[in-house]
Amino acid sequence: MQLGIALRSMGPSSRPDLLLACARAAEAAGLDDVWVQDHVAIPPDDAEGSNGRYLDPLTALAWLAGGTQRIGLGTGVLILPYRPALPTAKAVATVQELSGGRLKLGVGIGWMKPEFRALGVPRSERGRRSDAVLDLLQRSFGAADDVVVEHDQPFLFRPNPARPPIYVGGDGPAAWDRAARFGDGWFPMPRDRTTLAEGIAELRSRFADAGRGEPEVVTFGALPAGDAKGGRAQLDELAGLGVTRLVAGGGRYEDLAGFERTLETVVTARDV
Repeated sequence: MQLGIALRSMGPSSRPDLLLACARAAEAAGLDDVWVQDHVAIPPDDAEGSNGRYLDPLTALAWLAGGTQRIGLGTGVLILPYRPALPTAKAVATVQELSGGRLKLGVGIGWMKPEFRALGVPRSERGRRSDAVLDLLQRSFGAADDVVVEHDQPFLFRPNPARPPIYVGGDGPAAWDRAARFGDGWFPMPRDRTTLAEGIAELRSRFADAGRGEPEVVTFGALPAGDAKGGRAQLDELAGLGVTRLVAGGGRYEDLAGFERTLETVVTARDV
């Protein structure tokens, strides 16, 4: 199983010095990737913990790419209907190019009604708009001679690095179908083991029906602090269910020492 860790790209913990220090600490510890979140318009009455401050995820990852060498850079998750398809594909390609192919693209269709309202995007169209972005991503990366057609207009899609892996978030048949059609795997929110196992079985069935190989499964999770053997057992259990990558998170932290406590929990569980 691959192991990543969530960075707080929101609130006071998202100040530049701390964000970069945490990414570098995760890289030095040998973790596989770091992950950031996505919100663009938090209403004042829902701003506890972030005070409405969220960094744009792709911009933040592009900046972190320049301050790190090896570690993967993930969106957990990028809300697709918030953004038009072509500029999103361009931004994804840019981060992938500048990072040397380290981007991992977790995507979702969104849920927060006030955020859709602020963007002027009908929430009822979120599935259709998400599919349009995913379709363009599939057609653009690796296109013959880098030529892509959108709205009957051919254009050159450059830079055109290798497409980053795409992990589709959400629950239920629509998410599994979307993952099998457009993605490399599934990015469910934390859930009980039985429900997770059932979802993975459904996902595998859809990938098999589409003639595709084994899907990846990425999920968030907190490991028990101070219990390396318990953490190792949790990792092994998730791997047995079919989870291929865990993104660890330990809640809020205010400084590097707070982040390193979560990091130590992950590393000790990995190495026990």
